[in-house]
Amino acid sequence: MTKSTSKLYDVVIAGAGPVGLFLAYELGLRQISVLVLERTTEQDSPWKSGPLGLRGLNIQSIEAFYRRGLLGKLFNLDERPQYQPGKKPGFQFGGHFAGIKINANQFDLQRWKYRLPGPALGPGPTTMDQLEKVLTERVESLGVKILRGRSVKSISQDETSVTVETEGGNVESFRGKWLVGCDGGRSVVRKEAGFGFVGTDAQFTGYATHIEIEGREKLKPGFNVSETGMYINVVQNGAFHLLEFDGASFDRSGDITQDHLQQVLDRAIGRTDVKITKVHHASSYTDRSMQAANYRKNRVLLAGDAAHIHSPLGAQGLNVGLGDAMNLGWKLASTIQHDECQEQKTENTHDLTLLDTYESERHPIAAWVLDWTRAQVTALKPDAFGRATRTLMEDLIKTDDGANLFIDRVWGLSQRYMLGEEPRHAHPLVGSSAPDFEFGDGSRLGSKLEEGRGLLLDFGKNSELESVVVQGKYHGKVDYLALEAKENCGLSALLIRPDGIVAWVVEDNAEHDIDGLKAALGEWFTLRIS
Repeated sequence: MTKSTSKLYDVVIAGAGPVGLFLAYELGLRQISVLVLERTTEQDSPWKSGPLGLRGLNIQSIEAFYRRGLLGKLFNLDERPQYQPGKKPGFQFGGHFAGIKINANQFDLQRWKYRLPGPALGPGPTTMDQLEKVLTERVESLGVKILRGRSVKSISQDETSVTVETEGGNVESFRGKWLVGCDGGRSVVRKEAGFGFVGTDAQFTGYATHIEIEGREKLKPGFNVSETGMYINVVQNGAFHLLEFDGASFDRSGDITQDHLQQVLDRAIGRTDVKITKVHHASSYTDRSMQAANYRKNRVLLAGDAAHIHSPLGAQGLNVGLGDAMNLGWKLASTIQHDECQEQKTENTHDLTLLDTYESERHPIAAWVLDWTRAQVTALKPDAFGRATRTLMEDLIKTDDGANLFIDRVWGLSQRYMLGEEPRHAHPLVGSSAPDFEFGDGSRLGSKLEEGRGLLLDFGKNSELESVVVQGKYHGKVDYLALEAKENCGLSALLIRPDGIVAWVVEDNAEHDIDGLKAALGEWFTLRIS
C-alpha cells in the first residue's frame, strides 16, 4: 500500500547532491516550499570525502557561493590565491586539458576587461562532502525538508502538479507543483518523464580508485599518457586513476577486483613490477556523452547530471550542474510566486516565458562542455591521430596566448548567455558575469547579492534611474545601489540579475537608455499573464 502525503509542495527535488541542494537553497531563499528526496540513507560516504571526493570549482561556481555568502564556509578567504595582472615566473597548476597541465602563472588578467581581482577570482579545490555539509546546513535553516532513503520509482503529472512515488522501506507518494530531477546520470526522473537523451557512445573505461601500490615510486606522479590511455598517480593522498581505451567494454559489467585493476595497470605501464596490494575503493566510468533534448517537460525539469553526462576529463561536471541550479532557482521561484499572486484573478495564469530561458541559456553551456570533453578524449587516443592532436595541444598550451585561452575555458572566465538580438544586448558584458566591484566603503558587489534579488548599480547617482526601480513595480525584486567604485571598468550603471548576470549596461559618459532599462526589467522581473 502506498502512503500518500496531503501536503502540496511548491517544488519537489529528486537528489540531495550539491546540485539539488544548491537549487533547494535558491528556492528556500525566496520562501518557496521545497521537499528534497534522496535515495541514500546516509550523507557520509567515502566517495564524497578525500581522496575520491575531491573536486575543483571553477570561477562560475566560486562566484555562485560567493554571491550567496557561502564562500567563507568552503575556503579560508585570507588564504585564497591572488591572481593579479601580469605573468609571473615559475609554475602553478591551473587545471589541465587531457592531462596536459596548464600554468596559472601565465594568467594575464588584463586580457579580461571586466574581471577584477577579488575573493572569487580563481578556481578552488573542495570535496563533495564539504559542499553538501555547507548546503545542507543552510537549506535546513530555511525550512527545506530533506527525506533520505527515498528512491524515486515513478512519477505522474497533470496540469497543476506532479506526483512522485518512492520505493524503500515504505512506498510513499509526494506531490509538488513542480518536480526537478537532480538525480544523476541514470536519472529515474528523466526516464519516467520521457525526456530524449542523445549524444555519443563511450570509447574508454575509466577507474577511480583509492589503492595501495608496492613500487609506486617507480611511476611518475601526476598525469601520464600510457600505452592504453592514461593513468593519474596522486601520490600525496593515495588516489589512482586509470583510463583504458577498450571500447568501454568493462564499465559496470562486473566487480572491480584487485586482479582486474592489476591487469589494467600492467597494460597501461607496459610491465609487471608494480603491484597493487590493497584496494580500498574503486568505481568505473566512461566518456559516454549525452544531453537531454529539452530541460523541461510540462512540470518536470532537469538539472545537473540528470540533464547531461560526459567524461570527468577537465573537471567540468559539478560546475555545469551548479550553474544549472543558480540559473534555474530564481526563475522557477519567480514563476511560482507569479502564479500564486494571479490565481485569484484569472483561470489561466501560467506564464513560462522566464522559466524557459533556463533551457535556452543552459543547454548551450552543457553542449559546449560535452564537446570540451570529447576533444580531450581525442587527444588521449593511443594512436597516431591522438598523438598528433596531443602534440599540437601541448605546443599551444606552452604559449602565453594558448595558456590564457585554456585558462579562460577551464576557469569559465568568458561564459556568456545570449540574452537577445536587440542593440541593447550587444554590449559584451550583457549576458556575462558582473565584475566584482570594490566600493569606496570597502564592500564588494558579491555581498550585495546575498539576498538573491536583482540590483541596479548606479555609479553616477542618477535620479531618473533610481525612480525607475524605487517608484516602479519592482519593489522587493530589484535593489537600487548608488556607490562609487575604486575601479568601475568604464561603466556608469548596470542592471544585474539575481544570478549575477548583467542584463543592461551603460558606458561612462553615454546617454542613459531608460527605455532599454525598462525593457530589461520587464524581461527579467515581470511575468505576463497568459
